Amino acid sequence: MKRMRFFLNIATLTLCFLLVGSFTAFAGKTLKLSHLNKNDPFDNSTGAMATVFKNLVEAGTNGSIEVEIFPAGQLGKDAEVIQQVKMGMIQSSISSVGGTASVYPMIGILDMPFAFPNISTTYEVFDGEFGKKLAGDIQKTTGLKVLGFGDSGGFFAFTNSKRLVKTPKDMKGIKIRTMGLETHKTVVSAVGGQPIAVAWSEVYSALQTGVADGQMNPIPIIKFANFDEVQKYLTLSNHLFATYPWLINQKFYNSLTKEEQYVIDYAARSAIVAGRGISRIIEASERGLPALAKKMEIYSPTKSELKQFRDLAQPAVKKYLDKRFGSKGKEMLNAFLSAIKAAEK
Repeated sequence: MKRMRFFLNIATLTLCFLLVGSFTAFAGKTLKLSHLNKNDPFDNSTGAMATVFKNLVEAGTNGSIEVEIFPAGQLGKDAEVIQQVKMGMIQSSISSVGGTASVYPMIGILDMPFAFPNISTTYEVFDGEFGKKLAGDIQKTTGLKVLGFGDSGGFFAFTNSKRLVKTPKDMKGIKIRTMGLETHKTVVSAVGGQPIAVAWSEVYSALQTGVADGQMNPIPIIKFANFDEVQKYLTLSNHLFATYPWLINQKFYNSLTKEEQYVIDYAARSAIVAGRGISRIIEASERGLPALAKKMEIYSPTKSELKQFRDLAQPAVKKYLDKRFGSKGKEMLNAFLSAIKAAEK
């Protein structure tokens, strides 16, 4: 009986291992995706991107890949999250230019001011040969694959509480809050303003108390942050466009089947289109410019006025970029500007 019981126990254990092995073989893969904002597809571009991506990936792979979304900084600061992607702790992130700069500083060449003539040109540039070139260099430098470049909300605009800004002379003495990026500080200084670094969590208070007179951000962010409560003037300067680089762990991507990679690629492209669309809708809705116009005086500079800004800002930023990134940065910047010219045609 003891011998019989021994063999039964062995058989039971063997069956358990077989079942576990069978389950593991058929278990799906998990893609943990982090993004910066609220996970609402109607609230912001990364929420739209993440939601569309999850749906397309899970449907397109028949569930072999499950997408888990971690929004609104749940996993830490942007730069920390990118390190998690590099280490394989999570698989993907939709990150800011500032966060991406922590692993790829040369992303700063995208901060050439007044470079784009209109928003549709940004799509052609980042979806075209330049986008492929930039993605390739990011991968070569960091080991992270780039799935594409999203839209963080559109062009930057200046707001302030002092006076209506039409030309650079109107910027004189106005304290403009910027991120801690040297390129952004250089832009403000070059056009006559006084850059002041303030943490995002403190911007509203700084504008309210006069620590800063103004700030610069895309229209959806200006409205979302309720800056129209503490700012009187808005200038549609369109001076910067900040993309959202979408990164994925290369080892994880390589572990996927060709069919799964195909789904990941088209799902990301489709999600980026959705993010751009929601940004344009927010801009044009009561959550964007029409709502801001009810409280703020809005001005759109003429071509000649924009040229005044551009003639001051571009040489200053170019000088900084040349010094910071050398010949490689100069080559990438020239490729960027050439791509914009080609897209204009």
